[in-house]
Amino acid sequence: MSNIIKNDILIPISSKRAIKEKLFKICGLSAIIFALSMLVILFTTIFSKGYSAFYQTRIKLDINFNEKLIDPIGTREIKTLTTADYSKLISQSLFKFLNIDKNHPKSSEIKSLISYNSFLTIRDRVLNDPDIIGKTKKINLIASDDVDQMLKGNINISIPEENRKITDFQIEAIEKFKSNGNILTVFNKTLFIKSDSREPEVSGVLGAIIGSFYCLFIAACISVPIGIFAAIFLQEFAKKNKITDFIEININNLAAVPSIVFGLLGLSVFINFFHLPRSSPIVGGLVLALMSLPTIVIVTRASLLAVPGTIKDGAIALGASKMQAIFNQVLPLATPGICTGVIIALARALGETAPLLMIGMIAFIPDTPIAITDPATALPAQIFMWADHPERAFVERTSAAILILLSFLIVMNAAAIYIRHKFEKKW
Repeated sequence: MSNIIKNDILIPISSKRAIKEKLFKICGLSAIIFALSMLVILFTTIFSKGYSAFYQTRIKLDINFNEKLIDPIGTREIKTLTTADYSKLISQSLFKFLNIDKNHPKSSEIKSLISYNSFLTIRDRVLNDPDIIGKTKKINLIASDDVDQMLKGNINISIPEENRKITDFQIEAIEKFKSNGNILTVFNKTLFIKSDSREPEVSGVLGAIIGSFYCLFIAACISVPIGIFAAIFLQEFAKKNKITDFIEININNLAAVPSIVFGLLGLSVFINFFHLPRSSPIVGGLVLALMSLPTIVIVTRASLLAVPGTIKDGAIALGASKMQAIFNQVLPLATPGICTGVIIALARALGETAPLLMIGMIAFIPDTPIAITDPATALPAQIFMWADHPERAFVERTSAAILILLSFLIVMNAAAIYIRHKFEKKW
């Protein structure tokens, strides 16, 4: 037999009951430890694969802005400067540094050390400053994904040449660049200022972040006012009858409907019936708004119900109307709970992929959306697309995009927790 003390009275309890309580505590603690362990493993795995995407390999070259190649006539016309062969300037610089010419049997391998899109960097430099033509300048160009992955240790150079994506001649060239200080490791700002690309080294998440922001903004503008006012009406003004009971049951059921069903609804209604542009944030926002509405209604009703009825009764007793009592007394006190629920509902919407797949927001969109009707993708959809690419460089970018998405979700959930603890009233 063992004992417990309750209200200063010694109460004996059986050893069997004590063992059960101890086992229950052990099971609860084990569940928490297991959940935390899985969370640590998840974050460690994602971080270990994605942190390398936040820095980038660049190759520093002496680029000779040869006037004969860029503007042989010397007119400095925009059309001429735009259509010049800037890739040849890069090739000439590479060949000169390695003491080879364009007829070298390995010349094509050397050209592929630099990202294919690097000619755009040279072109923009000329368009911004035409006076640079005829001069030689040191330019940092983005290395190809194979070079970048090799220097990050993701390509095993000890295996036979035919089994890897980078050749022995390329490795020798890279070592020469390294020994001369021409290999740079810099923060990968391209990841944040560029949109999707077929080339992993120049792909970014800017377009996806803006697309997610547009979708979330539209969803908030639609779901928050409608959800809150619907909840206030159902909780405070609607008569309790079979109709309101039917509505409440269906709202609760809608909160549990799989998100892909909302995607099918958006496809059939917003795209096929209303003919809204496919793959656009406006459709994505409408679908996410429909998905968030039931949660917002349920949370708002629960927050209103948590406010003691005596507050509303006291306001009415002092001469306020029912609407004044609800909007001036009850609603302000329920606001922290409502805000918390709204943020959590929108955070869930931010991480949804399935409904966006159904409305075509997984298309390859290399441009940054300007308006809500422009073709766009969202961060979860971008992660889904990158995960399907076979290149090793896209693996780290997929993990990096997941880290960025998790950062947004953590910030939103932290804001919800802060609002709840800061403004919550204890009754």
